[in-house]
Amino acid sequence: MSLASAAPTEQALREELAAAYRLMALFNMTDLVYTHLSVRLPGESHRYLVNPYGLLFEEITASSLVIVDADGQPRQETSWPVNPAGFVIHSAIHRSRPDAACVMHSHTVAGMVVAAQDQKILPLNQMNIEFYGAVGFHGYEGIAADDNLSERERLVRDLGNHCGLILQNHGLLTVGATVAQAFYRMYYMEQACRIQIAAQATGMPLHIPSEEKILRTKKQFDDDPDQGQLIWQALRRKLDREQPDYKN
Repeated sequence: MSLASAAPTEQALREELAAAYRLMALFNMTDLVYTHLSVRLPGESHRYLVNPYGLLFEEITASSLVIVDADGQPRQETSWPVNPAGFVIHSAIHRSRPDAACVMHSHTVAGMVVAAQDQKILPLNQMNIEFYGAVGFHGYEGIAADDNLSERERLVRDLGNHCGLILQNHGLLTVGATVAQAFYRMYYMEQACRIQIAAQATGMPLHIPSEEKILRTKKQFDDDPDQGQLIWQALRRKLDREQPDYKN
């Protein structure tokens, strides 16, 4: 499926996002009931799907996802609360990046370790090189809250046109034109962080390839037309076999 294909239906997006929540849980990339994955719904109004506050990611289903507006306020009847303050990061990015149909945010150990460093993702491995020059850095300002409107502007500035963002002393964020693309980026950004801290933990000197080799490898990644689609289709098949209730 091309990233430029026709806009998916609300039900299709519900199933896609529910699948992403389940996969985040499957790969141990959750923080209990915290963090969000969101996707923009078709139409001119600012409406998004997000998780109901209080459900574990492994409990999320297509029908349990809640439609919220740009301020994180529910726009459908729901028996679950939503967390408007937690949607601050997402709303700022969705509004400023038309291409960011999906926004994912994580609090993983590996991601938070790299976010505690003053350097970004180092090009220590082929996976890491995919993110060379493609990840922004946002300085820590405390818990992202809905009363800090000026931080939204800085989040947007620091993300720029990048596909991901390191939130200093906080965690990771990725964007994508589709749920599949945002998840692909989040999964491999997480892998890049795991590789980096594992390499640093050896205490041995770290080898960084030449700039020429890094740029050549980065271009090979950028020129790949797949952008995670094959992986996403395989993971959806896995969920269909093992956790088919995510579509409910």
